[in-house]
Amino acid sequence: MELIVAELSRYLLVLFMIIYVFLCFVSFAGSSEEKRRGIYSAQRTITILIYLLCSAVLVLEHPKAKYIFVLSLGLIFYIGFIIMYQKIYNGLSKLILNNMMLCLLIGFIILTRLNIDYMIKQLLFASVAMGLCLFVPFLIDRFKVWEKLGTAYAIVGIGMLLLVFVIGVEHYGAKNWVAIGGFEMQPSEFVKILFVFFVAAALSKRNDFKYVVIITIIAAAHVGVLVLEKDLGGALIFFFTYLSMLYIATSQWLYLAAGLGVGTVAALAAYKLFSHVRIRVMAWRDPWGNINDAGYQICRSLFAIGTGGVMGLGLGQGLPETVPVVESDFIFAAISEELGVIFAICLMLVYISSYIMFVNIAMKMTNKFYKLCAFGLSVVFMFQVFICVGGATKFIPSTGVTLPLISYGGSSMITTIIIFSIIQGLYVKKMREEVAEIEAEYEDEEELG
Repeated sequence: MELIVAELSRYLLVLFMIIYVFLCFVSFAGSSEEKRRGIYSAQRTITILIYLLCSAVLVLEHPKAKYIFVLSLGLIFYIGFIIMYQKIYNGLSKLILNNMMLCLLIGFIILTRLNIDYMIKQLLFASVAMGLCLFVPFLIDRFKVWEKLGTAYAIVGIGMLLLVFVIGVEHYGAKNWVAIGGFEMQPSEFVKILFVFFVAAALSKRNDFKYVVIITIIAAAHVGVLVLEKDLGGALIFFFTYLSMLYIATSQWLYLAAGLGVGTVAALAAYKLFSHVRIRVMAWRDPWGNINDAGYQICRSLFAIGTGGVMGLGLGQGLPETVPVVESDFIFAAISEELGVIFAICLMLVYISSYIMFVNIAMKMTNKFYKLCAFGLSVVFMFQVFICVGGATKFIPSTGVTLPLISYGGSSMITTIIIFSIIQGLYVKKMREEVAEIEAEYEDEEELG
């Protein structure tokens, strides 16, 4: 019975994801408000169907009350989050909300499949993030000082990164975690937001050459600390985010070219100076020649993706647990193996549609600080997706980065939900300003009339 349900679910899940992605891009086509409401309602229905179908498969494989209870909590969380979020973020982008919740539920399903204890903890992390993000619109609307705190963002950010050298713990060769009272967190995840705020605050004031050099030095300090922590993925995200924001703020191709050149030289120097960098590159260049050592992880990932094929083996029918760190850095391999390459590609398209909306919101912002913030956070989000998937598929060397909203990890989960919430808050703020302008124009016309 389990095999029959798992077999049928493969095709239904792929069909549901294809329809969901189709609706994502249809919503960009300038449809009427009524039609878009129908699209977003259909997406939520599909999301629930995906979750219920996967939950049924998992419960059939593990007919225990614990699985039924935990998976039910996941559905309750989804419904409660949707209702509460829309009330707090009145006038929000429903496409961004739908995409965020779809990715969260897919993460819940995959983590339950791997280890139900991961799902329980992830649900707790998501609940904490939900509580935090409810304050974001209030903070954006009530305080006008955010763009004046550039120096404070840099000091706090670098200070948090340096904490790992005092109370840090090492995981998988990188000392980029801190332990406080039995609780572990990854400071660089939260500093990503502070870093974007710092760069946005600085570059929204002025962008002459002398000032850009100073800002670049401070940005390089962030990256340098991450390199010393052996957090190569974080260093890449910070570097690429700064370079992108610098180009958007100045429109200078010379800065972009110089940054890429310096980055290339720095990468070569890191390869020569740090043994862990050489090991990562060696595993990337020839994983099969090092299959029993440095290349084992990437080889297992490629085996999993190849075994799953186009349609996947079916939820619970693969062996994703043979991939090291599959619950976080290599969760894309687990998705591809059991749900299939088509499903995984659709998931990437969901991420891309979110990124398109983020950039669209950034372009609509008239305040330069808010514009740069929205753009910088969108780069942080999408580049993290690229690094994670690229590492799992051997497109680039693996750097130990999680897949946003899906991989196990409290720091990554909370940070990503906050990033989505900040952009939603900016979108709501912009919509309110436009409504206020229209109402003011209408009142002026009535007075003149």
